[in-house]
Amino acid sequence: MQNKIYITGYEAICNLGNNMDEIFQNAIKASNEFLIPDMEFLPNHTFYFGKVLAELPEIQDTDYDLRVNRLLLHVMNNMRPELEQLLTKYSKTRIGVVAATTNSGIEEYEKSKNKKHFEISNPAEFIKNNLGLESFYESVSTACSSGIKAFATAKKLLNNNICDAVIVAGTDALSKLPIYGFHSLEILSEKRTNPFSKNRNGINLGEGAAVFIVEKNTPNGIEIKGIGETSDAYHAATPDPKGIQAESAIKIALEKANLVPDAIDYINLHGTGTRTNDLMEANAIYNTFGCCTESSATKALTGHCLGAAASIETALCCHSIKNNKLLPHVYDGEYDPALPQINLVTKPADKNIKNVLCNAFGFGGTNAVMIIGRE
Repeated sequence: MQNKIYITGYEAICNLGNNMDEIFQNAIKASNEFLIPDMEFLPNHTFYFGKVLAELPEIQDTDYDLRVNRLLLHVMNNMRPELEQLLTKYSKTRIGVVAATTNSGIEEYEKSKNKKHFEISNPAEFIKNNLGLESFYESVSTACSSGIKAFATAKKLLNNNICDAVIVAGTDALSKLPIYGFHSLEILSEKRTNPFSKNRNGINLGEGAAVFIVEKNTPNGIEIKGIGETSDAYHAATPDPKGIQAESAIKIALEKANLVPDAIDYINLHGTGTRTNDLMEANAIYNTFGCCTESSATKALTGHCLGAAASIETALCCHSIKNNKLLPHVYDGEYDPALPQINLVTKPADKNIKNVLCNAFGFGGTNAVMIIGRE
């Protein structure tokens, strides 16, 4: 039996702010000033990062004392009343945890040599232990699509009656491994990222966390209407420029949501600012929606938060629906004429938003697309 699945609570932290209201208010300022220059990770090179500057809570258990978990704990503390209510509503044996991440504690492991620190499951296990849960838990690591893949797993847990509710999270922290990796691929930009511009030259990395409460048949939240998942099988680090499987993932999500393309009010683009990703995504969007559907890439505000990227972007989309306001696309305004024309939102605007599509495309050609909205 397929249930209706809802996001009934959510919170986040990233470079834009320490809670969702602050994040959203800074997002609609349409300024990339929150991406700050830094030489800490790569001496003699100044790169821009979406850094969290807040003082994060301490964790006493050394197995879980990781920046990714401190980010999570900050968010969980912000939504503690909702989490406590969840624990009274359902048995601890019926609440699952699915956490998206790519780094886990690889940065801390370099010094600690504690094998718990590089386990991908560490953030999910931390959430489970912090709340005293006794049900299913796992971390999802499918590169940049991890955040939406976590929601796909949660839907399966709910539809198969394994859980009555699932805490879905995404968390990643800035660390040397991905920074060096992206630099070696020559796609880490020494300027603020400039997605879909003819002058774009790469990504800025960011960090942050988001936490969601996901329940079935509880129509007092934002519905997860459809998720589409595909794989390119094209190249380990470069997407198919035609965007064939990305387009297919979008169409699968539309079909599962029982929606036509014109029913989508806003698209949150993956929008990394690399030459190849923007070409692929513009093709997939244009081939499905034409040039009309309003879109933006919020990585120009937050940086690319890797395993937490789609989680933070989903939280922004939830707030966009809640506030009926389109999120702006920040770039230099010089759209690349080599790309098919898509409709970028150049400034925040009021709009009655019912359905939002959120894209996430990761290394290895792992594509995940989610549609959320109001009934």
